[in-house]
Amino acid sequence: MEYLNPGRAPYTAQDRALIGTEHARQARAHFRAHPAYRPTPVHTLPGLAGTRAVHVKDESGRMGLGSFKALGGAYAVHLLARRDGPGVTFVCASAGNHGISVAAGAREAGAACVVYLSHDVPEAFARRLRGLGAEVRRDGGDYEAAMAAAEQAAREPGRRLVADSSWEGYTDVPLEVMRGYTLLFDEVAESALEAPTHVFVQAGVGGLAAAAAGYVRDRWGEQPKIVVVEPEGAPCLIESARAGRPVRVQGSRTTLGRLDCREPSLIAHRLLSHLADLYTTITDDQAADAARLLAGHGVALSDCGAAGAAGLLALTDGTRAAIGLDDTSRVLLLGTEGPVEPK
Repeated sequence: MEYLNPGRAPYTAQDRALIGTEHARQARAHFRAHPAYRPTPVHTLPGLAGTRAVHVKDESGRMGLGSFKALGGAYAVHLLARRDGPGVTFVCASAGNHGISVAAGAREAGAACVVYLSHDVPEAFARRLRGLGAEVRRDGGDYEAAMAAAEQAAREPGRRLVADSSWEGYTDVPLEVMRGYTLLFDEVAESALEAPTHVFVQAGVGGLAAAAAGYVRDRWGEQPKIVVVEPEGAPCLIESARAGRPVRVQGSRTTLGRLDCREPSLIAHRLLSHLADLYTTITDDQAADAARLLAGHGVALSDCGAAGAAGLLALTDGTRAAIGLDDTSRVLLLGTEGPVEPK
């Protein structure tokens, strides 16, 4: 499924106030003091998918935590801990990577952390969370059920919810999570690479995709094409774009567990609805094929981590032409996480 966004509009000062290069600079100033911080590598694959070059930003080694989410939850936790002082217990729901980031941030801040996981999240993630000092609670058969449990628990005195999605009445914390993600794009911008002509970014609730859109527009203007890639089984952003408002989708089963989100982040939808050029969906098999292809080029990612590449490889000829994707294009992909341990 492909959807060229008819609502595409210019980046505005209002957008910049939410997500832009200044937020990336602030996040970078914060993380520079972290002993584990290093810019992650970019792998260049000339000629892939009929382009001039594909550049894969490899987040698999990010701060020893294994995914781009190391930049989001931990960043928000540090800001909250600085503001709220000691004694706060941080609470979140996760399909794995967000919880690891929140747990790592809480440990560094000397705070307690409780992470809610649904029963289908691999035990490997639960073990890693416990290793970071978090209390792990299993609740429900999917992410939405775990999120509801986390919200309920966060209502207790002395607890603070750190979600990577946003909704009416809850936007400040997830916005800081998204701002943390912008750091990885700043690393690309400050490398020797030319500005990308196309950015393909995978999405669950859309936080990373919206961070990409805000940063790209602020740094490189209106020319780069921004493509949002979702699982065929969880197309909440594409359906929200079609409807012109956030909608919850029924969806279907997908193996892309960390992208399996049925309702978009409110902030992400609002930004992407006018900053993204194209929404597209991929099958589980296409994601697996893309991961194998990248592994053959020495880039080891999970199927979720290779979803952006899958979106690029799956585009129809007509859509490639519509977004000007050809042998002169310079494509930025986000390898969002390394290979995931089995259950």
